[in-house]
Amino acid sequence: MEASTAASSTAASSSSGPSSSASASASAADAGATHYLAKRVLRGSAVLHVAEGCFRSPDAADVVLAKETSLELVTVGDDGVLQSICEQDMFGIVKDIGVLQWHSRHVGLIPQLEHKDLLVVLSDSGKLSLLYFCPQMHRFFAIANIELSKPGNLRHQLGRLLAIDRESSFVAVSAYEDKFALIHVSACQSPHGSGKGIISDKKYFYPLENEEDERTLIGPPRTRVCGTIWTTRFISTSQNEEYHPILAMIINRKGSDMNDLSLFGHDSSSGVINHISSYSEIGPLALDISEIPEMFGFALLFRVGDALLLDLRNPRNVCCIRRINLTTSLIGEPVTVEDSCPGLDVDDDVAACALLELRDSANNILKDDGYMDIDGVDSSGNAKPRIVCSWSWEPPDPIKPGWARLLFCLDDGEFHILEFTSDVEGVKVYTFEYMDRNLPCKPLLWMKNRMIIGFVEMGDGMIFKLGHRRLFHKSTIQNVAPILDLAIADYHGEKQDQMFACCGMCPEGSLRVLRNGVNVEKLLRTEAIYQGVTGLWTLRMKITDAYHSFLVLSFVEETRILSVGLSFNDISDAVGFQPDVCTLACGLMGDGLLLQIYSKGVKLCLPTVYAHPEGAPLTSPICTNWYPDVTISVGAVGRNIVVVATSNPCCLYVLGVRSSSTYQYELYETQHVQLQYEVSCISIPQEDWRPDSVTTTGQEHDDFCSNPSAKVNVRKFAVIGTHKPSVEVISLEPGEALGLLTTGTISVNNALGAPISGCIPENVRFVVAERFYILAGLRNGMLLRFESEASEHHFPGSFYKDSSIPSVNTFLQLISIRRIGITPVFLVPIHDSVNADIIVLSDRPWLLHAARHSLAYSSISFLPSSHVTPVSSVDCPNGLLFVAESCLHLVEMVHGKRLNAQKFSIGGTPRKVLYHNESRTLLVLRTGLSGASCSSDIVQVDPQNGALLSRYKCEPGETAKCMQITKVGGDQVLIVGTSRSAGRPMMSNGEAESSTKGRLIVLSLEAVVSPREGSSFVPTSSFNLSSHSGSPFHEIIGYPTEEFSSNSLCSSPDEFYCNQIQAEQMAGHLRSLSHATLSGAVLAVYPYLDRYVLAAAGNTIYVFGFAHENPQRMKKCAFCRTRFTITCLKTFASRIAVGDCRDGVLFYSYNESLRKLDLIYSDPAQRLVGDIALLNCETAVVSDRRGSISVLSSARLEVSESPQKNLVVNCSFYMGETAMSIQKAAFRYRLPIDDDADLVLDSAYDCIVASTLLGSLFVMIPLTGEEHQLLQYVQERLSVHPLTAPVLGNAHAEFRRRGIPPGVPPILDGDMLVQFLELTGEQQQAILAHPLPGKAPRPPVSVFQVLRTLERVHYALN
Repeated sequence: MEASTAASSTAASSSSGPSSSASASASAADAGATHYLAKRVLRGSAVLHVAEGCFRSPDAADVVLAKETSLELVTVGDDGVLQSICEQDMFGIVKDIGVLQWHSRHVGLIPQLEHKDLLVVLSDSGKLSLLYFCPQMHRFFAIANIELSKPGNLRHQLGRLLAIDRESSFVAVSAYEDKFALIHVSACQSPHGSGKGIISDKKYFYPLENEEDERTLIGPPRTRVCGTIWTTRFISTSQNEEYHPILAMIINRKGSDMNDLSLFGHDSSSGVINHISSYSEIGPLALDISEIPEMFGFALLFRVGDALLLDLRNPRNVCCIRRINLTTSLIGEPVTVEDSCPGLDVDDDVAACALLELRDSANNILKDDGYMDIDGVDSSGNAKPRIVCSWSWEPPDPIKPGWARLLFCLDDGEFHILEFTSDVEGVKVYTFEYMDRNLPCKPLLWMKNRMIIGFVEMGDGMIFKLGHRRLFHKSTIQNVAPILDLAIADYHGEKQDQMFACCGMCPEGSLRVLRNGVNVEKLLRTEAIYQGVTGLWTLRMKITDAYHSFLVLSFVEETRILSVGLSFNDISDAVGFQPDVCTLACGLMGDGLLLQIYSKGVKLCLPTVYAHPEGAPLTSPICTNWYPDVTISVGAVGRNIVVVATSNPCCLYVLGVRSSSTYQYELYETQHVQLQYEVSCISIPQEDWRPDSVTTTGQEHDDFCSNPSAKVNVRKFAVIGTHKPSVEVISLEPGEALGLLTTGTISVNNALGAPISGCIPENVRFVVAERFYILAGLRNGMLLRFESEASEHHFPGSFYKDSSIPSVNTFLQLISIRRIGITPVFLVPIHDSVNADIIVLSDRPWLLHAARHSLAYSSISFLPSSHVTPVSSVDCPNGLLFVAESCLHLVEMVHGKRLNAQKFSIGGTPRKVLYHNESRTLLVLRTGLSGASCSSDIVQVDPQNGALLSRYKCEPGETAKCMQITKVGGDQVLIVGTSRSAGRPMMSNGEAESSTKGRLIVLSLEAVVSPREGSSFVPTSSFNLSSHSGSPFHEIIGYPTEEFSSNSLCSSPDEFYCNQIQAEQMAGHLRSLSHATLSGAVLAVYPYLDRYVLAAAGNTIYVFGFAHENPQRMKKCAFCRTRFTITCLKTFASRIAVGDCRDGVLFYSYNESLRKLDLIYSDPAQRLVGDIALLNCETAVVSDRRGSISVLSSARLEVSESPQKNLVVNCSFYMGETAMSIQKAAFRYRLPIDDDADLVLDSAYDCIVASTLLGSLFVMIPLTGEEHQLLQYVQERLSVHPLTAPVLGNAHAEFRRRGIPPGVPPILDGDMLVQFLELTGEQQQAILAHPLPGKAPRPPVSVFQVLRTLERVHYALN
């Protein structure tokens, strides 16, 4: 991704694209024809729900994280590190999730569900979705979508809360208020006699769906819910009871100040749901309820400040048997357990209200109003009664029946464990233990391996290991939500783009450095002295060694060998490789036997003890050579075997090694054949994968899967690429003649965009995941995937030595093809396993996910590189060595990091961030500081290590709200807007608070200093950098130090803690030059025409100038008022765009001669504006707080006589998330093969980056009309095809157009379109040929035409 801010850091309005009015008008002429594609480049990190199940296999411990608009499947290893398996967009809003534990049930009915659990998803689609995980496609699919209501999120529609009973037979679904339903789900035989299984569901509604059914019921009048449903849980009782199952609900009835517990039961005889009883205890507010596992008829009722142990064995007579007091504020003080529950006084400070639109209504009622306020009001931190914000029961232990343990987290961060035991007398609280104090977590999950996962609402989550009376912190789960502001800047020296984001809120507020792609931790870098590197390899001394011992560097006329360890020393003489040649390939033939292949011959070497402690105890290495009659072109080394090829004539030689005596070995030719075509590359699987490494998906009685000897029976083989061009697999089985096992022809098609010479394979690789396949990287930058067409589950018969297996002549089928770049493609696995992920090098580095379907890869956040090799040592077990810009770069790929984000914990809540180009530093606006002197300030931050360099403190009681950099005369200044009132800046109706005051402050940037040169550039690894002259790392240029905080609650390798730096330690202080007091909080400021400053205070826009270009002489030039509070404003040339909290977007212009602001255009609809970005004088992109983003422009260029509602909505897109920051950016939206004069480059500066409260990043890219028409054709088919349609069962078009007026053109959905790239060629053809009901067939669309357009988008955004 090559991007830059369209607006300069000086914030000069004219710098964001063309500055002249002529260019603005020219760009506006095409505004009405602009088409956009929106793609989420960073999925949200805020986890709202979590569930554990066996989704991939009956033994898997999988965890699903629900993030409102996406699902992520993860697993937690024994080391406590969370590993992501896949993440999938839902194209809907996820409300709740649960698990049907069916992995041991319904065997033999539905093959897709065999030995798997089902994920139950409740969403705004109006359906209850039952999902299963498909390992072949590496994603979830729907096995059933049960209709509940219409799509949307209305209060009376089912789709708010979800509960599943213990037997996984019933699912309860409730609305926000007044309504719920029970669904009985099971797998059964199809009634049509097809032998296939189906999902059966029976729905029972309460109240009944229509009044006629209500009147036919016999018995007393039915009790209606009539209130807000806060919680829905099942209570397990004996199945001999009158009702089964029993549902417990906490309801806030209309007009009541209290919540009551209502029990409902399903009468199996009549098939209706009846109200059994209600329970309400005078005292604190009831919040939630949970049954106690393995103890039928008992539950815990969580209230404000306490919890009640309830006996529900007789649901008609609920009684409390224990009260557990939670109001203590001392850490570790035991909870008081009372034997009875007398009546308690009502807490007058707690009022029960129905917060219908808030997910955590119970919690928010007890917190300050500002807790979730993202507009600038921080929580005051007043003491409140403690509540249980999350809990999780220990997974059942068959060894300890009758015991149950509950881990719960209080809202002050204390973790406790309650242990229950049952006997003939009933359930008792056995023990209560204080475990730890940390950040409040919600949700919380107790896993089977004693791992505890806790997610923090606006901070990083944590993984703990349960120990004796304490929790041991194992790792951190990154969470960047909410992103309150964003700044885009180039990463100096790396030609990479990064975004600086204000993330989280106090006490977990932080500054994050966000980058796209796979994260690598940069450790070391050498000087630029490695020009002309032609090859790079790492070798072990023995096959079983855990770490590498040798690093081989090949140049045009030289080969060097370095030791791998605490120092990289030149040991070429002690290894024995030919030093004055270019090495073509090298490898380990056997323990202690290193082999070098070069153009004149093959050399086998035994290193000495100087090169390795286990080497030969001799003064010089022992070597033996083999020389062919012709020049060697390529070669490969395997276990006890060598394969080399020559070009003239085209021959293939197979060599073996034998020992004549101690330290005496001989290379000999076993066989050779003459080929019709020249060999371009050779690959031999390095790992002995055959006994246990092949993963298959065969059926239970598949001989290949159930018989291990079947795998051992596979021949040894090599994969070669030829100039035919083709990919071939040849047999290398000892004692057999060389034979062709299978072949795949590379078809030369003009659509590939290259002549036949470019289609020659440069690199091939054999991979085994769910099935085996072969990757081929071509010289023209294409990447191909071949699979065998013989069998879906194992190898063709020709691969087996056993003659009883039929040998059928089969061919490799080309499954997928993608363009990586224009330079030859190299494939390097990150370790020796055949199922390892693969680094793909071409114009830039990519990481190919080996287990994924088709070709799925992500960019690596690193420089374009010519070579790479994995390097493993004690100090760096997962290292990678790149060759880039004539330097060697040692990095480590951080697999445990799901986000490529570096964290600077700077204290408080960072709300605004600006990048200052001149000093290459950041300016950050903070609120919510804990110091007594000030609660808000502006700080200068070093983006390399997060150090605070200078500061401006607001006055006591004053809160900074906004800031921008501008130029006054020849000096840069910082304009800051503040509020001098503690309350909200606006009333609930959108009007400004009349009593609020604010200031407009001008700060000098003269004290802004640049970081000291080289002060933070030191090596970060624990390597001992040897001063040996042969070491490439004896002089280091280095990367920034990453320090760890010993007193941190959850530190991580990418986390800096700099909030402990005192003000007197900073290099300087930002100085105030002038200020003006305004009526209303100053919520937005922006520079205008290089000589004015705009400020929005309340509902008033002010224009300020500077007399004689002196920043100390600020004067008011003009002002005007809007109807409602202004939340944001932006400028472009002479145009001013204002966003308020009701009337949407308003366009103004300033008449300098009359000193007057004129309203030019206004929004056609009311909208609560989140942020605005101006593309030109007539076009704006605006986000609203309901989750939509729209492009608006004027209907015509001349000024309208009536500016009322004369803006036109060009296109819109429903994100499902609230975007609070929009930045205009420039993306190089093209492939390397594209012509620089491509028309798409004309709109490169009209790209938009939007950040959301859930931690997502969206990028909008403009398209030409032809591209939009093509991709819309593809999107329409993707949205309905079974492979790619939304799994929630909803209409994709309905979701993306939610809340958008009819007739507004849609913005294309990049998340839907990118699925096309992950399909095989056959599936892509099927998608394009998929008919749409009600639409006439269109001329066929070329797959390559679609691929090239989508790859341009994929290349730009990665």
